[in-house]
Amino acid sequence: MTDIILPPPDEGTLARRSEIIAGLRRLLPQESVISDIDERRPYETDALTAYRRLPLAVVLPETTAEVSAILRFLNAEGVKVVARGAGTSLAGGALPAEDAVVLGVAKMSKVLDINYENRTAQVQVGITNIAISQAVEHAEFFYAPDPSSQLACTLAGNIAMNSGGAHCLKYGVTTNNLLGVKAVLMDGTVVEFGGDYLDSPGYDFLGLLTGSEGQLAVVTEATVRILRKAEGARPVLMGFDSADAAGACVADIIGSGIIPVAIEYMDRPAIKVCENFAHAGYPLDVEALLIIEVEGSEEEIAFYLDKIASIAEAHKPSVVKVSQSDMESAAIWKGRKAAFGAMGRVSDYLCMDGTIPTGQLPQVLKRIGEIVESYGLGVANIFHAGDGNLHPLILYDMNDPEDLRKAEACGADILTLCVEAGGCLTGEHGVGIEKRDLMVHQFTETDLAYQMAVKGVFDPQWLLNPAKVFPLEGRPEPARAPVGKAA
Repeated sequence: MTDIILPPPDEGTLARRSEIIAGLRRLLPQESVISDIDERRPYETDALTAYRRLPLAVVLPETTAEVSAILRFLNAEGVKVVARGAGTSLAGGALPAEDAVVLGVAKMSKVLDINYENRTAQVQVGITNIAISQAVEHAEFFYAPDPSSQLACTLAGNIAMNSGGAHCLKYGVTTNNLLGVKAVLMDGTVVEFGGDYLDSPGYDFLGLLTGSEGQLAVVTEATVRILRKAEGARPVLMGFDSADAAGACVADIIGSGIIPVAIEYMDRPAIKVCENFAHAGYPLDVEALLIIEVEGSEEEIAFYLDKIASIAEAHKPSVVKVSQSDMESAAIWKGRKAAFGAMGRVSDYLCMDGTIPTGQLPQVLKRIGEIVESYGLGVANIFHAGDGNLHPLILYDMNDPEDLRKAEACGADILTLCVEAGGCLTGEHGVGIEKRDLMVHQFTETDLAYQMAVKGVFDPQWLLNPAKVFPLEGRPEPARAPVGKAA
């Protein structure tokens, strides 16, 4: 990652700060505009806490109309905007700039409509991921995407980063469960893409917006797919004496045509930390652990667990432990879901997010170990093995600038390895600032030029989520409207 995380702030915007804040106060209730330095401090970073910038101001709208008014005003004033959900981004996707206004959607958390016949829910995007499932669980429905941060992360961030989760192997990521959105363009125009149905005519603007990292518009409402809960589900723990054996087992399971609900991977350092936190019964004397879950009727569960056990035999698992109760299953998933937080109790870390073909798992895991060792750092591997979405946690000391530099360089090497193995730079965390300068390893100059051209159509002044996603060098010169013309 380059040392230049964000370009210098625009001095003209900084000089007009009091004028800009006064304009925002004319649009919103006083308590919805945050200007005090101490009250802005919680918004200076996201979950990539190594980098911090204090925003110009923070606004907390409650309706689409308020978002529209805010963006119309800031667009006319030429002021940058960073949309923010819960700030759980691990890629610096919600890192503000000193000359930018943070637009938080935390107050936009209502469930607007639930249609069980059509199996849809319409919600404001400030709602937490898990709250969608909680709103429909009494009717035996759920919302499938389940990031580890689902207790805190919002649908807004899920849409921005196209988030997944442990069960995306079967149910897909956000784009597979999103039917429609209401969004506001930078000039204040309100648009709707998709709706309460499975497909819509014309260009796939819904697909374009999903995963665009707040670069094209601010999403305010969404219609999502809700699903019937399965009759039952059961995880099995499989411990292996080597990472190679565990990776090969995953490749063989997927290669057989069996699609479990989830296949999660932990290595020895991660197993120890998660077990100390959750007391889930993870074996501590293995090098690698797989959590494999299947669902269906009791007969289906037994059939698939038997098939998976037969496939695993060739890789000589030293531990095979099938959950025997709902309580035990909950404990197993508690350990996995709390893994990132549990690791944060013992070390600072950078969490990588690269995706590779599952057949490359054994080779890539071995090479990751070699790369990290070459930098003199530690690593804990916790990831969605079923779809090849890797999350190596590079352990370092945040208080040591040299350690941070080495961790960044190590992460860049790992993500480049993922591309070289036939994968990509990100599976669900997005690009943000973390992978921005690695995009040239994934895309050609022409590829990036076309992507930036799309950005320019939606946001001609390049005011939305500045300095993210695209390398700073080679960006087109944005259009600039005369400032001070807000209505």
